Formats: sequence, C-alpha cells, structure tokens
Amino acid sequence: MAGFRIGRGRSQAEAQRPRPTQQNGGYPPPPHQQPTQTAYRPDMPPSGQPEYFGDTRTSFGRPSGYDDAPGHTQSFAIGEAPDAYGQGSPYQQYDGGQYGSGQYDDGYVATYRAGQASTPPAGPRLHWKELLSGIALRPGQTFWQMRDYQVWGPALIVTFVYGLLAVFGFDTARKDVLNSAFSNSIPWVLSTAVAVVLSGLMMGAVTHALARQFGGDGGWAPTIGLSMLITSLTDAPRLLFAIFLGGGNGLVQVLGWATWLACGALLTSMVSKSHDLPWQKALGSASIQLIALLVLFKLPTL
Repeated sequence: MAGFRIGRGRSQAEAQRPRPTQQNGGYPPPPHQQPTQTAYRPDMPPSGQPEYFGDTRTSFGRPSGYDDAPGHTQSFAIGEAPDAYGQGSPYQQYDGGQYGSGQYDDGYVATYRAGQASTPPAGPRLHWKELLSGIALRPGQTFWQMRDYQVWGPALIVTFVYGLLAVFGFDTARKDVLNSAFSNSIPWVLSTAVAVVLSGLMMGAVTHALARQFGGDGGWAPTIGLSMLITSLTDAPRLLFAIFLGGGNGLVQVLGWATWLACGALLTSMVSKSHDLPWQKALGSASIQLIALLVLFKLPTL
C-alpha cells in the first residue's frame, strides 16, 4: 500500500527545518509596523460580551433611549416586567372606568397584549345627550373619548328618525306621501327609514375598511356608529328647512352644500381620532361615504 509522508518533494534537511509563523493571512507584516492595541473606552462592553454597532450607550448597560428601540432589549426579573400587573406595579390595568394608582414611567417598555386596546380609553362613556351635543360643540374631544365605545343605541335611533323625515325633504316624494292614503304612506315612510339605516351601516363599514387599509387601528363598531350620527346630525338643518321650503329653494341648497362640507370635516376628524391616522388618510377613508351622501341626498334636490 502506498504511503505519503510530510516533506515529500523536498530534501530531508528542508523538511526538518522549522517554519516561521506568519500573520495577516499568511503574508509577512509590512516593515516598520508596530502591533496595535485597542484603547479602552468607557462605553466598551466587558470582555466576552457582544458589542452592538450604532448603539448610543453612554455607559455599558441601559441605553440612553427606550429599551424597546430597534436593536435593544431589556431583561426583567420575575414580577418586574411591565405586563406583570400587581399591587405597587408602575402599570395598573384599566378596570371599570377607573385607572390604577400607578403612573406610566418612560423607563419601562410598552407591551402589546393580544385582544386588548393599545391604550386605555381616554375617559368614561358619554351619556347620549353629551354625545350628541359633543359632536356639534366639542367634536375632537368627543371622538377621542368615544373611540373605544359602541354607540349603537343613539346611532340607530337618530338615523331611523332622520330616515322618517328624509322623505319629506324631497318635493316629489312629499307630495306622493301626503296625497296617498294613510295606510299606503306609513309603509312607504317606514321602508325609507329602514333603507336609510342600512345605507348608513354600509357606508360606515366602507369607511372603516378603508381606514384599516390605510393603517388605522380603530374598532369597527365605534367607527360605524359615529359615522351614522355624523351624517344624520349634519344634514338635519337642511332637512328641517327643506320640509317647509322645499328642496329646490336657494337657501336649502346653500345649506345642503354647507352641511356636506361640515360632514366631511367631522368624518375626517372622527376617523383621524379613532384610527390614529393623519387627516389626509382620514379624508381618503371617508371619501366614498361623502360621495355617496352627495349622490343620495344632495344632488337630487338640485
């Protein structure tokens, strides 16, 4: 059997001659080069621990910003994590409309919990009277406070009443209802009110879906309910004058355009507060609903 030995192809003297150790990948160091030593820095981690490049640490340990910044982590002992709620914890759960005694501290990371809102509600649920008056007088504060609450009761009732009166806002429909028999006019008015409620639900659902597509995080029930209230309440002045003056009156048409612009502003504010979106994306989310309102209720009176 053939064998091989070290030094094949060289003489025995060359094979036994010791070889010098080379550095720098097998190449001899350049002349007059002194070995370099890494100077110690205060922000340098201890020996054997990794160093994160781009880290803005003032001293080894906790960085100068939040610990949940990209590339940073923070370790917690058992019972010290931000989601370990308990007596004396800096975080307290929101329960029954009241906040805990603890305060949020910038030194703790924000923790996401599946199935829960990212932030506690901005305040208690508003009474229906305060809700209706707040939409007209304090829209921004009202939308922010009610972004996590369902408003199905006021939304359905107000929209249904608006649908009952919407028939009398059109000249032709008002004449047909008043000239027909009472047994025939009642089903007509009721069916119109139901159709207005269903259209409000569908338009609100479209607005919510667009807001989520644009990156919003609001709930579907508050968005749809508030949108129904906004569309009904903003068109109430035009409808009131149209019942007595007719839909073709000049004042009614001016009010129709003014209330449509007011509806667009309130819908934009509501979507922005409910979904944490800039006003440009909020307006884009409500654009289809505004166009539908213009076609269904504004343009037929021109």
